[in-house]
Amino acid sequence: MLSNSAFLLAMPGGSEWIFIIIAVLIMFGGRKIPEFMRGLGKGIREFNDAKSNVKKEIEEGMQEKDKQVNS
Repeated sequence: MLSNSAFLLAMPGGSEWIFIIIAVLIMFGGRKIPEFMRGLGKGIREFNDAKSNVKKEIEEGMQEKDKQVNS
């Protein structure tokens, strides 16, 4: 199991982030990045919607079970 110090050592530092950003710009170009970010945002939004729907269904199921037990 990793300790907190091992996790912190694995995180990129300031100069490494600059290198990563430059590499992404070279690979995808300036025009593709906004499209990529929009797609990423849409994916995150859909994931959060699905997560909240599942949570709502579980809570409704628990309430129905409680009603059946109390009746």
